[in-house]
Amino acid sequence: MQSLGALRSPLPNALPSCQTLHPQTKPLCFGRPAHRLSRCCTVSVRAVVDGVEDNSDDTWEDPRGRGRRGRGGREGSMGRRGPPGQQEEEKEYAERVVQVSRVTKVVKGGKSMSFRAVVVVGNEKGTVGVGTATAKEVIDAVQKAVVDAKKHFITVPLTRSQSFPHRFDGIFGAAKVMLRPAAEGTGVIAGGAVRVVLELAGIKNGFGKQLGSGNPLNNARATIEGLRAQRTLQMVADERGLSIADLMGYTLERSRKAAEASEEAAAVPAAA
Repeated sequence: MQSLGALRSPLPNALPSCQTLHPQTKPLCFGRPAHRLSRCCTVSVRAVVDGVEDNSDDTWEDPRGRGRRGRGGREGSMGRRGPPGQQEEEKEYAERVVQVSRVTKVVKGGKSMSFRAVVVVGNEKGTVGVGTATAKEVIDAVQKAVVDAKKHFITVPLTRSQSFPHRFDGIFGAAKVMLRPAAEGTGVIAGGAVRVVLELAGIKNGFGKQLGSGNPLNNARATIEGLRAQRTLQMVADERGLSIADLMGYTLERSRKAAEASEEAAAVPAAA
């Protein structure tokens, strides 16, 4: 076994030089022949001391779980922020914080202060939800509110003009929100929490106005109630067990006209 001074000497010819460019901070990087392994592989400490190449995986790893490349490394525990499925879900839904307020609770020892967050989550394709939560820290309150919003998703039917089918007034508590559809090119004309809910629901054209209380949470939930009550012709026809023609009265009108025509035709021979 060689001494530690041998580590400073050049390596024997049996170990070819690495052909891959690495940062200067990477120590003890020795490449393998290109015909055996195309990528660079770090030789173990035991192989460097013995002066021969070793295929065993004896490389040192940080017991704190940071991986071989230090803090935030590709193989470290801080490199990823969740499984791939969770990352795709986070990209699919957009989150907006409507309100963060400080609340207190009277306890035996005095007052306990915490934060309440109101968050709206939606995918801008007809799915939206409102959630609220309380925690000691603002970040924890927002994360809990996001989870609560995803538990209360609703589906909004969208028209060709990216608006809702008909007018409706959503009411929640003392808050009242007037919702009116608009033609294409109008845009979202609303403010406060109403605008946030409409935008994350995927509505591009529509009117919204707060008529009651100015509480952001109640106005957001009133908007949700208004969007929840939206119905298309097909939805109403399915609920009543009719076709759209019967629902609109086309079939009944046609049958009434046919009955009148048959009565007139029967009355002509009797008069003759």
